[in-house]
Amino acid sequence: MKWLEQLTAPENLLALLGVVVTVGGLSYERLIPGRKRIGYRVQMDTLIDDSTQDGPIHQRLRMLENTPDLAGASLVLLRIENDGFRSIDADDYITAPATNHRGLTATFPNRTVRDVAVTEPSHPDLLRHLPQRGTPENPGLVCAGNEISLPRVPLNKGDHFKLLVLLTGAGTDKPPHVGGRIKEGRIRNNEKFRRPSNRMLGLIGSLLAMLMLQSFGMRVWRDDPLPRGCAEGNLTIVGSTAFKPVAQDAGTAYQGDCRDAHVTVEAQGSGRGTKTLIDVGEAAKGGFPSYLAFSDGPEGDGDPRLKEHLVALSVFSVVVNKDVRMTDLSLDDLRRLYSGRITNWNQLPGGPDLPVRLVSRDAKSGTRGVFESRVLERNEISRTSDNCKTPKFTGDTAVRCELDSTAEVLKTVANTPGAIGYAELHSAEESAQKGALHLVALDNRKPSIDAVRERIYPFWEPEYAYTYTAPPANSLTSKFLDYLAGDTGRNLIEKHGHLPCAAAENQRACQLATGGR
Repeated sequence: MKWLEQLTAPENLLALLGVVVTVGGLSYERLIPGRKRIGYRVQMDTLIDDSTQDGPIHQRLRMLENTPDLAGASLVLLRIENDGFRSIDADDYITAPATNHRGLTATFPNRTVRDVAVTEPSHPDLLRHLPQRGTPENPGLVCAGNEISLPRVPLNKGDHFKLLVLLTGAGTDKPPHVGGRIKEGRIRNNEKFRRPSNRMLGLIGSLLAMLMLQSFGMRVWRDDPLPRGCAEGNLTIVGSTAFKPVAQDAGTAYQGDCRDAHVTVEAQGSGRGTKTLIDVGEAAKGGFPSYLAFSDGPEGDGDPRLKEHLVALSVFSVVVNKDVRMTDLSLDDLRRLYSGRITNWNQLPGGPDLPVRLVSRDAKSGTRGVFESRVLERNEISRTSDNCKTPKFTGDTAVRCELDSTAEVLKTVANTPGAIGYAELHSAEESAQKGALHLVALDNRKPSIDAVRERIYPFWEPEYAYTYTAPPANSLTSKFLDYLAGDTGRNLIEKHGHLPCAAAENQRACQLATGGR
């Protein structure tokens, strides 16, 4: 810091003393008793139905009008966080053999737990450890009486999640508390934590800082700290071309909020993206590469070095050239088209007299993998054309070409009479607005977010982000993933026609879609 070089020797000593006293005092509770720590705090504890009290009803919510058994109901928002200096693994929880899967217990004195939901996780991966409907291996959140038992959730430094709890009973005068034990650390109520000595040390440090500022003015403020949630450096995003518009918009938004970050998007397909991630990871020789790979569906062939982060559910659509004039296809007809058994649209009821041109993605495409597994239920036929208009060899009856990106597929379908292809929904809708192509329903089900949420439309896939090993907590990669899970990221994901899995209303759909992955 340049301003420090401009100080005299006594001022340097004063500055050092201020830093030592302030940091030492404020860090004592973290560094000495235990470097691992889970903190909790009650951010809301409010009565939402006072109908059991004398007098008029003032706070009864409309949502409770048809639930008389919730008299005296209250809502509690409980934040649980790793605010220590070290990460906490599942094995760090100390439990009895009979309850080995349990980690923490939240207790609400003199009340009964009626329901609970996990909200605002700092990272979508936390939801995998906190299912509301669990399995014998991972029972998830277990409610019994006035307690909620939580699983042994791994928490990196700075990780947090919140529990929104619906309760009944007259115990609002007694605060909730969280109990449990962790190795080399402890669990504490952050609201109650106060040390008079820390306040005195903080005051001394503040006085010393004021003396420092008086000696050299306000030049210290020129070195502004990074805004909350930001990290500096360069991040390269590779992978899915279907998710490229989200990555670009999110990168631009993050750079606008975080001045020292630079995000580059080089989408080249899901398979190529994870291959690139592995290559740069191996080249880092033990370091962490600042790369992120998006994939339509799971990728990486189970490589343990690739860490999977569920981001969204992506919706896809079949598209046809405007001259085809068919707005609905049965799955059976679509499968016959892509098997090469139908080569002219007039072989289908109401179809025009046009040769069928199958416009597909290359074998490394995640979108193609989704189309084959969820729609065709088989592999596409081999490529027979280089120009998407005529067969390469005279013996070929079907015309099928392969292209490298979503944008190329949509452009080719729009410019080729008789063409049919598939693409990510939002990009397809934007292309359809130009009038050269249109979207096709499958078995009378139009592609939409709601149709996927209700599980009545087949062409969708979970969207994953992959990192090479787990990203360090304060790295640009980790901060960018957190940004995607925040308000801005969720809005951008939804704007582009995907279901953000970090949104509370989508978490159930995402858990069902991934089958507990």
